[in-house]
Amino acid sequence: MRRHITAFGLAFSGIWYAWRTQPNFVVHSLFTALVIGLGVTLEISHVEWVALLLTVILVFVAEMINTSIESMTNLITTEHRKNAKIAKDVSAGMVLTAVIGALIIGLVIFAPKILR
Repeated sequence: MRRHITAFGLAFSGIWYAWRTQPNFVVHSLFTALVIGLGVTLEISHVEWVALLLTVILVFVAEMINTSIESMTNLITTEHRKNAKIAKDVSAGMVLTAVIGALIIGLVIFAPKILR
């Protein structure tokens, strides 16, 4: 049981590190608060909540994977290398793809309610 508690502590430490050091993680947090407030205000359905929450989780996970890849790449090499650039660019593209998907899902859920 002690190992599990330690593992959870380390995991929370990783989340805290991402929130403290990654400006985009904070931006995602602010937009998450906005989406939650909008969802409560517009009384979205349970299914819409599930879609929004899964999307929010996907964006945060993508941001943390991006941070991990960037950190590992920096650990492996500090010089400018084509493969390092590709790894960082593709992982940043992963986050952008998740954010664009989140925006589209948000529009599908919120636009009809706002336009009413």
